[in-house]
Amino acid sequence: MLKPLLILVVLLHAFSGVTQPNIVFILADDLGYGELGCYGSKDIRTPALDKLISDGIQFKRAYSNSTVCSPSRASILFGDYPDRLGVPGVIRDNPDNTWGNLRDNLVSMPNLFQQQDYNTALIGKWHLGYESPDLPNDRGFDFFRGFVGDMMDDYYSHLRNGINWMRENEKVIDPKGHATDLFTEWSQQYIAEKASSEELFFLFLAYNAPHDPVQPPKEYLAQVQRRFPNVHLKRQKMIAFIEHLDDNIGRLITELKEQGIYEETIIVFTSDNGGALNHGANNDPFNGGKGDMYEGGIRVPCSITWKGELAPDVTHEPFMLMDLYSLLPSLSNRVIATNQGLEAFVKNRNKSMVWVRREGHRFGGQAYYAVSDGKYKLLQNSPFEPFKLFDLENDSTEVSPLGKNGKELLKQLTKHIQQSGKIPWQ
Repeated sequence: MLKPLLILVVLLHAFSGVTQPNIVFILADDLGYGELGCYGSKDIRTPALDKLISDGIQFKRAYSNSTVCSPSRASILFGDYPDRLGVPGVIRDNPDNTWGNLRDNLVSMPNLFQQQDYNTALIGKWHLGYESPDLPNDRGFDFFRGFVGDMMDDYYSHLRNGINWMRENEKVIDPKGHATDLFTEWSQQYIAEKASSEELFFLFLAYNAPHDPVQPPKEYLAQVQRRFPNVHLKRQKMIAFIEHLDDNIGRLITELKEQGIYEETIIVFTSDNGGALNHGANNDPFNGGKGDMYEGGIRVPCSITWKGELAPDVTHEPFMLMDLYSLLPSLSNRVIATNQGLEAFVKNRNKSMVWVRREGHRFGGQAYYAVSDGKYKLLQNSPFEPFKLFDLENDSTEVSPLGKNGKELLKQLTKHIQQSGKIPWQ
C-alpha cells in the first residue's frame, strides 16, 4: 500500500497543476524470458517490443509474484504478496479446483488512479473472479471489455469448456476475430476516445497470448515455416504466436503516436509468469518454466517507457511486479521524476522476496514456496520435495544447489507463512 508520506505528496502534486501522464500497462500471458530480441531471442522477431523497451528502462531481474496467472495478477493490481491478498493459487469457476478469493477490503491500482481523476479501463483477460464483487467493474475499472475466465479453448470462438466468458462491463458479448487482434482494436478505440476528450486514462491491456492453445493466425505460421522449415511445429507455432503479439503491440504504439500522446504516456510491459515449456516456450538462459519456482518460471521481461522523461537504461536490481503498485502512482505524480529516483526506489524496496503457489491436481491443494534475499534463493518445486539453496549471483541457472541449509531464508519464509495464514482464500 502507499505510505502516508507518499499519499501526501501525491495529493500536493494533484493540486499543484503538475501535468500527469496517461498510463498503458501491457501484460502478456506466459511470455518466456528469452522470447524477445532484446532479451536474447535468436529466432523470434519482435521489433515493436525491442524498440519500446530500448526507449525505456529494461529490468533484467524482474520477478512475477507467482509462477501462474491469478496470484501474479492479484499482486500487480493490489500491491502485495498474493497469499496476503487471498489468492495463493489459480481462481477457477470450478468450486472443486479453485484456490483463491480476493479480499473484499482491497484498494486496487485502478482505484488509486480513479482518486486522481483518471478514467480506468481493463481490456483483455481478468482471471480474478467470475462474479460480483470480484469482477473488473467492482474492483476499480470504469470500463471493461474482455475475458473474465482463465483461458480460452480457442482464440476465435473465445469459449472455455463451452462457456462464453467475453464481457463488455457486465454484458455478455460475442465478438468475431482472433482475441489478440480484438484486444488491440478495442484498446486503439479507447485510446482514440480519451485522446479526443483529453481525459487522463489508465489502460490495463492484458493479452491472453502466448498462453495455450498456441494459435497464431495461419499467415504468421506460414511465414515462420518458410524461415525455419526444420524446426519442430510446436516451436514454429510459438514463434508465430509471439510475432503476431508483437505486431499488435506495434499497432497500439502507433495509435499513441498518431494521437500525439506517446510522449505523454507511461508504458509498462511485462508478463505474468514464465513461459510454458510443454508448449514450446523459451526461458533461456534459465532453468524451468511456468509452474516452476526456478528462475525460468518467475523471472520475466519487464520495462517502463516514458519517452522524454526517463532516459533509456538497463537495471539488474531485483524487482517484483507487485512494486509497480506503488511505483506507477509515484511516477505519474513525479514523486519519482528521474532515472536516479527510480533506481533508488528499486534498491530501497524490501529485498526479501517470497513466491507461493497453491494448487490442486497432483499437489492435492497444498502450497509450495521460494524465498530470496536477492543473492541466495531457497526453493522447492512441489510441496513434496525438500528445499534447495542456490547462489543466484554465481549460479543464476540454478544447476548447482549449495550444501548449506538456508536457515535465515527459511526463517523469513516461516514468518511470511504465519502472516499470510491469517488471510482466508476460500
